[in-house]
Amino acid sequence: MNVIYILWLRQLKRYFRSKPRILGALGQPLLFLFALGFGFGPVYQRAGEGNYMQFLVPGIIAMSVLFTSMFNGIEIIWDRQFGFLKETLVAPVSRVKIMLGRTFGGASVAVFQGIIILVISLLIGFRFSSMPALLAALFFMFMIAVLFTAVGTAIASLLEDMQGFQLIMNFLIMPLFFLSGALFPLNDLPAAVDAIVRLNPLSYGVDGLRGALIGQAQLGIWADLGVLTFSSFVLVIIGGYLFSKIQI
Repeated sequence: MNVIYILWLRQLKRYFRSKPRILGALGQPLLFLFALGFGFGPVYQRAGEGNYMQFLVPGIIAMSVLFTSMFNGIEIIWDRQFGFLKETLVAPVSRVKIMLGRTFGGASVAVFQGIIILVISLLIGFRFSSMPALLAALFFMFMIAVLFTAVGTAIASLLEDMQGFQLIMNFLIMPLFFLSGALFPLNDLPAAVDAIVRLNPLSYGVDGLRGALIGQAQLGIWADLGVLTFSSFVLVIIGGYLFSKIQI
């Protein structure tokens, strides 16, 4: 347990020491938030769907958490190339514990990025329903972060170069995001798109966040919680197995 805590703390220290990283990770979510929120807001309202900013913010928070979580895996490749990972893996501790420490650290960083987006959203007019709702939203953010940090770790454990990791991440991240319901309601979708959305675990994270913050869970908040919990459990196991097989 001490190993998990130390690695979790190390991930946080590395993050807070890198101010350009914090600012850089905010660029794309803020672009989507302002461009889509203010650009499509009047159109969405004229269509009789209400306030688009209220609908959009949970999706952009999920986007920020997703991006930060997945790209946390690149640190494994970086550490492997420069020998830092070898120093960690030769320690007389379980590699699974090392993986858990890195995963929880990366997830905590991703949640912090999501909180920054939430604070900015509050400044431009977004409102959540209640304080208990905010706590529920933080829990959903953490579950999304654990799930996709584990995905990033699993992929990074199979690769040795950062270029390959970035290509695979871009191939995965954008479809996961755009087909999650982050930008559009899930009702009345074509059958094929609806099936893909329901197979996408991020859809349940976005829907859970939206249900917690503004009370609009289209898939059902208990279904969201169940799918996220199960998916996180499975991916952490897979990530831990692949991480344990890294050759140094």
